[in-house]
Amino acid sequence: MNVCGVDVSKNTFDVVIVLNGKDSQSLQFENDSAGHKKFIKCLSKRKVSHVCLETTGHYHLDLALALDKQPKIKLMVINPRVAHNFSKVLMQKSKTDQTDAYLLAQFTLRMEFEEWQAPEEALFAIRSCSRHLSQQIKAQTKLKNQLHAYQSTDFTPEFIIENMNQSLKQLKEQIDQLVNHTIQIISDCDVAKAMYERLIAINGIADKTAIKLIGELALLDPNMTSKQLVAHAGLNPTIVQSGSSINRKSRISKTGNKYIRDALYMTALRMAHHNINVSAYYQHLINDNHLAKKQAICAIMRKLLMCIHSMCKQNSNFGSQRFYRVSST
Repeated sequence: MNVCGVDVSKNTFDVVIVLNGKDSQSLQFENDSAGHKKFIKCLSKRKVSHVCLETTGHYHLDLALALDKQPKIKLMVINPRVAHNFSKVLMQKSKTDQTDAYLLAQFTLRMEFEEWQAPEEALFAIRSCSRHLSQQIKAQTKLKNQLHAYQSTDFTPEFIIENMNQSLKQLKEQIDQLVNHTIQIISDCDVAKAMYERLIAINGIADKTAIKLIGELALLDPNMTSKQLVAHAGLNPTIVQSGSSINRKSRISKTGNKYIRDALYMTALRMAHHNINVSAYYQHLINDNHLAKKQAICAIMRKLLMCIHSMCKQNSNFGSQRFYRVSST
């Protein structure tokens, strides 16, 4: 089997091809449409059938989509953490673009190959919008906190307050425009539209949260189980125990998608205080299971994510009784 490992960066990507078990010299291509065509031509000439690359923000997407369109090439896209752990197994001491490409080629040869299925291109646009929305909201919150600090003293010049208020007004307008444009993209995509309608039907999830969740969840493998999704979001509990001397408190791993956690946190907090069933579950976790408040919120986030996964998979509506059944008497 002829395989190829690809390490992608902003402007270029490095390639190591393994032909019949023997490594060829590393190659480098420009990370643009012309470079993608040259690379595909090179793979065809060498009869490479399997390619592996790791996710690198937005820089790998165009290359991955170009490779996915080639019927004779199978593509695997892996998490950088997986590649990092595999490098430890191989006891790789140096780290360069060429060694990373070699590592990915070896991963293709030695590990089970999971072929990447490209989602609709509109979903990538929605994810870009959702992540930009998260960044804009954080910038807005930061600016509000700064304004509050300046307003707490009489020594702040008035023009600074006016300037910050104007900046907040402009930022709010940009966020509103971003939300409206994203909703339009969602309405033109059947998969995203179905998710959006189910999400906003949940009391506690509004437009912005729905956009954030769609941007991350719609691109995942549809065959992913609820437990795998929880782990992907970094909401799975980690247990650290060794012998009789080490027995740390269990906490969420946080080694997953931070955007999903960010989208779920405020929603879980609102539902814990305003939804009868979720509030009962929250109190049960604190009073009966003796969890701290933050731990209970994380448990709600985890259960809410599992409910959303079930809703999307079974085309069902949200039922808060899944959290905790409250007696009518």
